[in-house]
Amino acid sequence: MSFALRTRHSVLPGFGLALGFTVLYLSLIVLIPLSAAFIKTASMSWEAFWSTVTAPRVLASFQLSFGAALIAALINAFFGLIVAWVLVRYRFSGKKLIDAMVDLPFALPTAVAGIALTTVYAEHGVIGEQLAKIGVKVAFTPLGVTMALTFIGIPFVVRTVQPVLEEIDPDVEEAAAVLGATRLQTFRRVIFPAILPATLTGFALAFARALGEYGSVVFISGNMPMRTEITPLLIVTKLEQYDYAGATAIAAVMLSASFGMLLLVNLLERWTRRAEA
Repeated sequence: MSFALRTRHSVLPGFGLALGFTVLYLSLIVLIPLSAAFIKTASMSWEAFWSTVTAPRVLASFQLSFGAALIAALINAFFGLIVAWVLVRYRFSGKKLIDAMVDLPFALPTAVAGIALTTVYAEHGVIGEQLAKIGVKVAFTPLGVTMALTFIGIPFVVRTVQPVLEEIDPDVEEAAAVLGATRLQTFRRVIFPAILPATLTGFALAFARALGEYGSVVFISGNMPMRTEITPLLIVTKLEQYDYAGATAIAAVMLSASFGMLLLVNLLERWTRRAEA
């Protein structure tokens, strides 16, 4: 029996060949294009690189991009968990429609999303006009940037947490209630530890996605330097000015920050799983 298992062939190619295809594919699609940015940046002197990435206009764009992306990811982590909970634990009319709406930011072109958000939240828009009456301006402000980043990031949290919630047996919650646990205690000690790694993953994906978002933000932000100019737009501006080294220097900072964020979250997930074990 053991001999038959050892000699059974897999449908897919062997490990060596499969690994070779994997490395080749990732190199052509991911590694080589991204390394080109660092290679171009390496042609700059340290002084030139530092002066480029610490220019006031660049720092202002960093502050807006990282700050808005962080706020949007935190909002999505909270409300995305609620949306996933409703979709998994409740049955109601229109559930499939809401479930499909979650994926709408994936299917909708980002430029279309930006135009739609600007139209609705501008001062003369359907919602923006009402908000303007109480002194709240959304379009062409950092608030509008945050809203656009929240829009494009919600599916990452919902689709990451939803399968984990589906695997949690409701009988476990009922057992906790029978043993005298309150709803808060059940959530904190039974449900939350199980969904924490998935929530962290969704948060990291939403944050990384928001950092590089361009299409849905460029319309609603107004693109005002030092105020509502995001870093991806500044990179495009430098490319249009044929400042390729400056553009790649800023891009290298963004890439490093995104990779560091994803690495940190992966380490937190591993630590969480070890703590649970």
